[in-house]
Amino acid sequence: MIRIAQIGCGYWGPNLIRNLRSVNGCHLAAVVEASEDRRTFVKSSFPGVPTDLSFEGIMENPEIDAIVIATPANLHFEQARQALLSGKHVLVEKPMATKLTEVQELSDIARTKGLTLMSGHTFLYNDAVLFIKKEIDAGSLGEIRYLHSQRLNLGRIRADVDALWNFAPHDVSIIQFLLGEPTPVAVNSFGMDFVQDGIDDVVFLNLRYDKTLANIHVSWLDPLKTRKLVIVGSKKMIIYDDVAADKITVYDKGIDKFSNLGEDMDFDSSPQLSFRYRSGDVWIPKIDYTEPLKREVEHFLDCIREGKEPLSGPSHSLKVVEILEKAKPR
Repeated sequence: MIRIAQIGCGYWGPNLIRNLRSVNGCHLAAVVEASEDRRTFVKSSFPGVPTDLSFEGIMENPEIDAIVIATPANLHFEQARQALLSGKHVLVEKPMATKLTEVQELSDIARTKGLTLMSGHTFLYNDAVLFIKKEIDAGSLGEIRYLHSQRLNLGRIRADVDALWNFAPHDVSIIQFLLGEPTPVAVNSFGMDFVQDGIDDVVFLNLRYDKTLANIHVSWLDPLKTRKLVIVGSKKMIIYDDVAADKITVYDKGIDKFSNLGEDMDFDSSPQLSFRYRSGDVWIPKIDYTEPLKREVEHFLDCIREGKEPLSGPSHSLKVVEILEKAKPR
């Protein structure tokens, strides 16, 4: 039985508590929360979970095997660092840290101490994303030409991070995972701070890979909740709409080019190309869903038991934070 303490219980914290209490082979030993109101919430919503322990007390407790960190992003590095130095396995919400050097330091400590370090990039455990990854790897979409992601909503306004660092870790993580963890050859972003000075409410992030483009649009000033990813390949295209009932739609659409041959060929000039607009079947695959957060927690426990590298471990987190830092250093 792996004994876990959770640090923080804000917006996302209750979901983690619920899953930590439900998965096999795990015991939630404590929740550490600075806010008295949130401690009261934990006591009433999750009876029996201790909330009277301090962060320092958890670090010194040899019976605690692992720490789950669900605090604001600016606290992730120091809390994860202390937990690793105390000999605890760590699952920290995204982003793992807000600087590349900090992620590298955490990675080095975890490797030296033989501990599991993992970031909560939940979409890597989402059945829809895993379906897309399988299709790309099988070559069903052909060469991936571009991806366009939208993560929009009216709120929730944050003061500790801007829209880029709040929303875009999800999209960067998904795109990196789908493309096989390449390094972009160019990164740029444009954002504006309309509500709070110095904190961008809307950001457009552009990534250029060797033969692929990616655009990410994030905003907490949009009238509609949108969670959509478009993947355009040379053979097929996919739209992933996370708020729709049918989350995945596959389009057998595209533009094929070919040279004019035979009687139509002009030997005295450069080869002429013709184009064919292809519009084939539209397919909505049946996908059986498991809650991604449950799968993420189970994967964390498996990595602790087996000593294996997490799917969203340091290698993946380094790439994500490197891209975000190039787009807008914190």
